[in-house]
Amino acid sequence: MARVLARACGGVLALILLTACGGHTKEDIVQKTRNVSTRNEFEKVLGKPTDIAKLGPLERWTYKATNGEVVFLIVGDSVTLQVTGDTPAKN
Repeated sequence: MARVLARACGGVLALILLTACGGHTKEDIVQKTRNVSTRNEFEKVLGKPTDIAKLGPLERWTYKATNGEVVFLIVGDSVTLQVTGDTPAKN
């Protein structure tokens, strides 16, 4: 009985965590960052990006969405560009 209860609680906890972390569309992400222009503000609004790619002072922050991804280019502390697109297909 204890195992069944533990598994049920674990399943509910996993579902809550998945729901809290995901579920945002590209449009949601862009809307949340409309008036945000610095690295620190982005992390406060969206949290850590799904992926960060660095090339010298340039960083590409990628956030996964339910309907694709949103990419922000950051130079120093300033956000310079945002791009949305579909998630690349896995082969």
